[in-house]
Amino acid sequence: MRKTFLLIGLLFACIGGKSQTSREKINIVSPSDYKGYNQVTVFDSTQVFMEESGLSYVNNHQLIKVLTHQGAKNNSVVKIDYDPQSAYVEIKKVVLHHADGTSETITNLVCDYVAPARMIYWGASQKMVEVGLLQPGDAIEVWTFRKGFTYALLASDDDSKYIPPMKGHFYDIVPFWSTQPIKEKVYRVNVLKSKDLQFNVYNGEVGSNVAYDGNRVIYTFTKKNITPIKREPSMVANSDVETKLLLSTSPNWEAKSMWFYGVNEDYGSFETTPELTQKVKELLKPAKTELDSISILTHWVADNMRYSGISMGEGEGFTLHNAKMNFTDRCGVCKDKASLLIAMLRAAGFESYAAMTMAGERIDRIPADQFNHSVTVVKRRNGNYELLDPTWVPNVRELWSSAEQQQGYLMGLPNGADLMETPISAPENHYLRINAKSEIKADGTLVGEFTIEAEGQSDAGVRGIFSARYSEWQRNLELELLKVDPRAEIVSVKYTNPEEYLKQPVKITYKYKIPNYARIGNNEIVFVPLSAKGLYTRAMNHLRINTNIEERNYAFKDRCSRLVEVKEVVVLPVKPSIDDVILPQSETVKSEYVNYQGGYTQNGKALTFEQTASYGKRVYEAHEWTDFRKAVEAQKKFSAEHVVVKTK
Repeated sequence: MRKTFLLIGLLFACIGGKSQTSREKINIVSPSDYKGYNQVTVFDSTQVFMEESGLSYVNNHQLIKVLTHQGAKNNSVVKIDYDPQSAYVEIKKVVLHHADGTSETITNLVCDYVAPARMIYWGASQKMVEVGLLQPGDAIEVWTFRKGFTYALLASDDDSKYIPPMKGHFYDIVPFWSTQPIKEKVYRVNVLKSKDLQFNVYNGEVGSNVAYDGNRVIYTFTKKNITPIKREPSMVANSDVETKLLLSTSPNWEAKSMWFYGVNEDYGSFETTPELTQKVKELLKPAKTELDSISILTHWVADNMRYSGISMGEGEGFTLHNAKMNFTDRCGVCKDKASLLIAMLRAAGFESYAAMTMAGERIDRIPADQFNHSVTVVKRRNGNYELLDPTWVPNVRELWSSAEQQQGYLMGLPNGADLMETPISAPENHYLRINAKSEIKADGTLVGEFTIEAEGQSDAGVRGIFSARYSEWQRNLELELLKVDPRAEIVSVKYTNPEEYLKQPVKITYKYKIPNYARIGNNEIVFVPLSAKGLYTRAMNHLRINTNIEERNYAFKDRCSRLVEVKEVVVLPVKPSIDDVILPQSETVKSEYVNYQGGYTQNGKALTFEQTASYGKRVYEAHEWTDFRKAVEAQKKFSAEHVVVKTK
């Protein structure tokens, strides 16, 4: 072991370089070159040494120069996050370089605290050293050491608990990007020749070098002058567009798939119990079809198992907790919900397995661990696998949340599976329909009714008003109308039973009146149809996307594909001629994934407003922004532009 650490130390010394001292490097950095930033990382150097078992030792050497008072505040404490079950970390040394040229070694006690947590309490910790009051021009130099990995799995004694779950293999995801500028970043990994490391750089370029030392290979990756990108509203994750390095000794995704299958089968994650089997039989009594059975079990797990992760000892990370624990506790995170559903499906006679996915980010081809979410797959009688997600579908009519479309996933199958992508869900699967009729009285009062119906993710958006306790339902229904016009008064409201969401899509019918709704005077009537003003925008995420920017450099995302259909017939208090009605101009947008059509027609005293907006997917490329933006702005235009009726 001493030889190992000696080698690490020698290689680590090479990274920092001896051509310049830390003070010289600090002095070269001019604040004028980094205006608008709070700090600059002068260098960030990482050395990784991998053993045969997959256990890796990581030394990091970082030098940060403070540019502003906010930067001083951000760096007043050196902090490292880690999970004690799977990683050991050490803050080896901290040196404070003052702006006046003096330096001091920080000797404050290293504190080890439980990390702040919300909903998931797995015992994550933070090691911290207080640096104290800093001033612009000061710099912090930090040396740290880590061994282990980022996910906990079957904890045991000694160093064996730091060996990665896929034993004998190494993988890493190295971001060559940051929210603050970096002058130079170096990442070096030392592995055995026999490990056959594969790597790839995405979204940019990184300098690379390969050296050989006996039976080991040393890979060095370097990038200089890293500047943060300017984020755009609703853009995809930084890791999808900024430079990153992926490394893995796993040969392919099929090997990863078989490992994931095996580690959970060996652990016994899906073994059923008599109590669980009996519950499955009870639940499936009303089932008539294959899909009935799958739906009943998926939604039972979704609705009856709380999302709250607590440390349960063995079985964190990639290992799914066993069915007995999950069925008894009815509490856990995504993997626990997935595990319980798999066990219940197997008890019902289905072939079912676990799968991993990455919510919110893209998974690239190098088989590193690009996962943050666990789901279930079931094999249908036709031989096809179907995705199920009991974590994301409580009170949602879907079995798989379409808010996860265009998302990479990997099934854990006995014979392995390749990386796949969740399919696009057609907009009509998530329709939002508003049908309204209203009348403007001679005094400007608007009376009428409208019915809103929704399905899929749009159903979930509308149905969210019933997520509170029963006593608040009426108030929530009123608020949706008051958001559009605070003078509105509900005459009556009827709705489908929110608790029977699987029986039928949500449907709500309002009858209302709004005093002084239309402005009447100067021989004219001025108003905007109520349905055009944005009823139930809670189910129309596209209206919340900032359309101020005309062009995009990066891909962007909506919550889900959707179809919006609105129709309202307004009866006027007079019968104007065509020339006496001034209407907003009709709008049309047609493209592969975005289509919009909206406008008015008149027939005597009846004025009809109609609009249809179709958004065909969740993640869009930058060049698709033009049509998406036009469609959103068209809908917003009709919510603000008035109809003017001249009277005589």
